[in-house]
Formats: sequence, structure tokens, C-alpha cells
Amino acid sequence: MSRVAKNPVPLPKGVELKWGAGVLEAKGPKGSVSQHMPPFVEIVEEDGNLVFKPQENNPKADMMAGTARALVNNMIHGVSQGFERKLTLIGVGYRAQVQGQSLNLTLGFSHPVNFAIPQGIQIECPSQTEILVKGADKQQVGQVAANIRAYRPPEPYKGKGVRYADEVVVQKETKKKK
Repeated sequence: MSRVAKNPVPLPKGVELKWGAGVLEAKGPKGSVSQHMPPFVEIVEEDGNLVFKPQENNPKADMMAGTARALVNNMIHGVSQGFERKLTLIGVGYRAQVQGQSLNLTLGFSHPVNFAIPQGIQIECPSQTEILVKGADKQQVGQVAANIRAYRPPEPYKGKGVRYADEVVVQKETKKKK
């Protein structure tokens, strides 16, 4: 059995779980998230904790028990505390601003970039060069942050572009004439 699946997931107060038709739905103060669960992993609630038990006769069950545990743990963390990803804009004239349901980016192109904020995601700009992406679904928060970063990824010579706050960009040395 997976060592990850042996750890129970604590169920905090204020989080409700619903099972039905192979889908697990979690609701909490930060929103709701649903996820398809593998059919050969049994989820049991014991003493306020969720325990994951693979079926005995299925070889894939051991592999999927750890995956199911990680998915459920991320769901519970997301609906109770939420996830956050911070982006930084580096470059002269690079700016970000939230207007309604769109993020307006000025990234050195001849035109402004308008990014439509998807449902379930909140985007804040504490300053003109910082973007905070928040939400209950870890995968969606990461994908939205990656989509914003993809407009102008950091380049290796000057380091200009959109980068994660904890990202380290190793700068290359300029080419030299002989």
C-alpha cells in the first residue's frame, strides 16, 4: 500500500463532503470543489479523519490510494483555507490592474493584454507590479497563474517578464566579440 495513503486526512469543522456517482464534492467557507475519485479506493470517515483503503484484488488500487488521498487533502485545504499564487512583473513600464472581471496587463507589447478572470478565481493587485491569484481549487489557481506568466515569461538576459514570486531566474552572460 502507498505510504501516502496511510496518513489520514483530518476533516476540519465547517467542511462538508458529499459522495455520489464517483464524484466527491467538498464545500467550505472558501467555496466548493468537486473531483472524480477512482472506483477502487474506498474513503471511510473515522473519528473526524478520512481514511483511504484500496481494494484487495486490484493492482492499481495501491497506486491510486495515495493519489486519491492527495487530491482529497488539496480539496479540503482549498475549501477551508484556500490557495494563493503570487506573480511579480519585472520590466520598465510593466503594469497590472484589475477592472471588473478582467486583468489588464501592460507588458511591453504594442497593445494591452486583457485576461478574463475565470469563475472561482479571485485576482488582486496590491501594487502595479504584483498579482495575487487566489482560489479554492489548487489546480485551477496554478493553471491561471501559468497562463498569466505565459504572456511574457522571464527572459534569461535581463530577467524582464512575468515570474512567480519565489522563482529564481539565472541570467546569462552577454555575447562577446572576439
